[in-house]
Order: sequence, then structure tokens, then C-alpha cells
Amino acid sequence: MKLLFASIVIALFASASFAQTPAPSTDKAQAKKPAPAKAASPSKRQAIEVATPTEDYDPTDKLSEAELEIAKRVHVGEIQCELGQKVTVKPMRREGYFFVSRGVNRFVMHPVESRTGAIRLEDPARGALWLQLANKSMLMNQKEGKRLADDCQSPAQVDYARSMSPVNLLEQAK
Repeated sequence: MKLLFASIVIALFASASFAQTPAPSTDKAQAKKPAPAKAASPSKRQAIEVATPTEDYDPTDKLSEAELEIAKRVHVGEIQCELGQKVTVKPMRREGYFFVSRGVNRFVMHPVESRTGAIRLEDPARGALWLQLANKSMLMNQKEGKRLADDCQSPAQVDYARSMSPVNLLEQAK
């Protein structure tokens, strides 16, 4: 009895598996259809991102006088970073706006006032932030919560970092 029941269960499972496989198509028109397009490979996607224009800022957005003053102090050019990375900061045609790029990452940034006095450029659409201090700069992605480039130094920042004297807090004051 058990043997009979087991053979029936096996036969049911075998027939169920055959029912789920599609029958081969005999229609020649369907057989010649091209396969659906696959998603772009990472290298193609990167090429598309590089070729896409990024000057999609709002022309009605006006910068304040304080923000325009901040823009005058931004270091521009190719800035060397740690681990051999480079960040390029270029002024755009529109006053106060900058094109910041690192590899395939490209941002249109504008100055934002900060309480600390640090120079801060933001791209609110893409969530990027360029923070420029006296001795170094960094590029961050606020949406992902990570640094894209750190310890970036323009020639002026390199000079300032060399002029900083280390302070030993453990020595007694005389």
C-alpha cells in the first residue's frame, strides 16, 4: 500500500513539472524575434554619464551677495587628493556656479553660507558637497553618506598646511 501511494505521488510531481515547462514554438516568426535588450554595461553607463550635460540649474535661482563673495574665494583648477585622485573645479559661465568633477561624478555647485566660515559648495539635486577649509578640501555625497575624495589640496592649501605649526598640549605652559 505504501509503495502504491509513493509511486502515485512521484507520478504527480513528474507530471506537474512537465506542465510548467513551455512547449517549443513552431511559429517561425516568433523564433526570429530578437532577444530583449539588456541593461547597459557599467562602462557604457559611465560613457553616457560623461556625455550628459549637467548645466540643468534653475535660471530663476539667484545667489545672494554673500554667496557671490564666497564664490570669489573658491580654489579652481585640478586639485590633487589622497590616493592619487583628482578633483577638477571650474567656474561656469553663470556667476557663482562651479562645475566640480571627479572621474564620472559630475556636479553643478553653488556656494552656501556656513556658520563656521568654511567655503561650502552644494549640488542639491545630486546631493553632493564640496567643503573647502584653509588646509584641505573634500568632496562628499550626502545622499549616500560617504566621501568621494578626501585630503584634496590646491597649491595655496599646501602652503597653508606647511605653515601650520603643531601644538603640543602636553607641554607645560611657561
